[in-house]
Amino acid sequence: MHNLIVNEWIKIFKRPGTHVMIGLLVLAIIGTGTLTKIYGGNQEANPQWEQQLQQRIAEDQKQITELPSTAVTYKKNLERQIALNQYRLDHNIPPDTKYTGWSFIKESMALISFAGLFTIIVAAGIVASEFSWGTVKLLLIRPIKRSKILLSKYFTVILFGLLMLTILFGGAAIFGFALFGTGDVSQVHLAYSNGSVIEQNMLLYLIKTYFLSSIDVIMITTMAFMISAVFRNSSLAVGLSIFLLLMGGQITTLIASRYEWAKYILFANTNLTQYFDGVPLVEGMTVGFSIIMLLIYFFVFQLLAFGVFTKRDVAA
Repeated sequence: MHNLIVNEWIKIFKRPGTHVMIGLLVLAIIGTGTLTKIYGGNQEANPQWEQQLQQRIAEDQKQITELPSTAVTYKKNLERQIALNQYRLDHNIPPDTKYTGWSFIKESMALISFAGLFTIIVAAGIVASEFSWGTVKLLLIRPIKRSKILLSKYFTVILFGLLMLTILFGGAAIFGFALFGTGDVSQVHLAYSNGSVIEQNMLLYLIKTYFLSSIDVIMITTMAFMISAVFRNSSLAVGLSIFLLLMGGQITTLIASRYEWAKYILFANTNLTQYFDGVPLVEGMTVGFSIIMLLIYFFVFQLLAFGVFTKRDVAA
């Protein structure tokens, strides 16, 4: 298995497009940091932050009483904001006004989808390209089980995705601290979970959030890999996967606002941060439920991919 993964890894990095994708990700980090440095700027500390937070809490509490009973999720988000603001008042923690490297790393999470796009492209082509180039016959005549060959390709895709995520996090950290400094080393993140506010170490929070935020990319990458193996069409895999990556979450949110069955949709469960620092998309959802749903979708994708690939006739 190790040799197969190394062989697939070499194949990926022999393609000029792979180096272009990594270069584009690095340029995106540098470009975002540069624009933030030029046009961003830090806000000055507000001596009246306590009065403003008290006013905000009063406004949010009033809004909760005026909302209809159907706006459950919106009410919970307001309750979350009230709890966070009240915690700041009770513990004398003013809102963050100074932009630091930590802030840049947090904002760079928006580029996870950009890194995921490149991972999807690799996943979509890693099997389909073997058929389009005719190299699949040379691959399958080797005395190795088809399932092992396909598994090595999938592991390679996941490793490539982890590489892109590491480049994003590491690049954001290096460039962010170089431009904006480290700020207060004791800086913490206030998380809202199960109706209570928790102080979290900023570094651990960012690592955890980066990982949890990449789950939707992993699932869509797995789907793109499945389409590549089943239909042998990289264009279909890339097109459908990118559409779902960009729009799947938004469409699911709209459905969830009206129908409870939306919790069974894949994209209602990919955002696990909703359980550790937020509000579940559908009332009653739990982290255990979402993990089970993700595993079901994952195994369905893999069964389709391995089932078709191992039985397909490639003689023609």
